Amino acid sequence: MKAIKETNFTFPGQTGFYSGKVRDVYYFGEWMAMVATDRISAFDVILPRAIPDKGRVLNQIAAFNLQATKDLVPNWVISTPDQNVTIGFVCKPFPVEMVVRGYLAGHAWREYNAGKRTLCGEALPEGLKENDKLPHPIITPTTKAHVGHDEDISRAEILERGIVSAQDYKILEEYTFKLFAKGSALAAARDLILVDTKYEFGMHNGTIYLIDEVHTPDSSRYFYADGYDQRQRANEPQKQLSKEFVRQWLIENGFQGKEGQHIPEMTDEIVCSISNRYKELYRQVRGELLPPVDYDHIDQRIEQSILNSINSANLESKKN
Repeated sequence: MKAIKETNFTFPGQTGFYSGKVRDVYYFGEWMAMVATDRISAFDVILPRAIPDKGRVLNQIAAFNLQATKDLVPNWVISTPDQNVTIGFVCKPFPVEMVVRGYLAGHAWREYNAGKRTLCGEALPEGLKENDKLPHPIITPTTKAHVGHDEDISRAEILERGIVSAQDYKILEEYTFKLFAKGSALAAARDLILVDTKYEFGMHNGTIYLIDEVHTPDSSRYFYADGYDQRQRANEPQKQLSKEFVRQWLIENGFQGKEGQHIPEMTDEIVCSISNRYKELYRQVRGELLPPVDYDHIDQRIEQSILNSINSANLESKKN
């Protein structure tokens, strides 16, 4: 069960390095190489074991969706030279994540079930059940925390605190609804329902770009469309493809990222089941099986793909 837990490369012309929850990022001035590792996080905590194939699943689904939405919203991607690598512009991120929800699930359901009827300034009607479709999609932003948990915040608070200007926030809202509509249509074409997702945006040379991943199982929740209505009527759990099953497993074993709690043991069986879920989502979204890969030489392959990108960038700069 081989997996990419981390990378440790040093490249000519490299200007910085950052290791996030699941990605290793190599900076080269105005552009960067983002490596999708197989690390997995939940409740803002990196879990102790990496999940085989998870990184390349995320990277390729994100690449597919970024390509499919680039006519709606400009995005940060320059190229995707490797299954685990994306090359793109360095953008200054807005310090909020634009979470958009079409259904009452996950965190929103937990808040609603606890008695709350307003989430991030958005009023929710009485009488909803878990996984019900909302009257219309809503945006429930969160702050981007460098350390610890992201926190819910309303549009009014964002503007009042000057976290994002009113002009820029209007664009973020417009982009978010456009992307969610397109993502929902893409999901429906594959017999899936895009339940909720999050988008991140950044600024580069005065332009707002969509950044990071898009419509992946780490950033999104999908239900199977087939049987959705019947399961809702019968008060049965929805069949879903997302990372929520990992969160549920952690919750059932007494972990929600809170102080004093311990991550349950990640057995080979658990790791394998999570890996299979990611591969299943790839099959659903891309309409094909995830091709096999040689993990014995994957570090060299990733390193070479970035080196090739550096050489291409250097050649292009000499032409200009």
